[in-house]
Amino acid sequence: LRFLALAPGPDSEPKLIADDQVCIEASASGELLASAPATLAGKIEVRGLGILETPHLAQGRLVLVVDLVSDAEVPRMPPDPLETVTIAGVALPRLALAAFQPSSPLKLKLALLQAASQSPGEQA
Repeated sequence: LRFLALAPGPDSEPKLIADDQVCIEASASGELLASAPATLAGKIEVRGLGILETPHLAQGRLVLVVDLVSDAEVPRMPPDPLETVTIAGVALPRLALAAFQPSSPLKLKLALLQAASQSPGEQA
């Protein structure tokens, strides 16, 4: 939710693809595509407010896996290169972030920009 509230960058605006459930499929070109189940598309659960409609993308390329962990589990310096996770035969970089750190949405934005620059196209 905090990531969606970030100001748009010159080449990107944070948009929701899916909340809670994500459909992932491998494309013919070997990329992973993420989308929401039809019944959940454009919806996000906001604690205390309920299920809200929000602008969203129908589909996007998956370029990064982020594990939400405790503060103590976030390394000061990540391994270089990043660890990877293989989904449907496609290796993706994996990053650990603490969800409730105030800087996490900005860290996510920077990580996505970096991942996208290594793999051109629209990211998820």
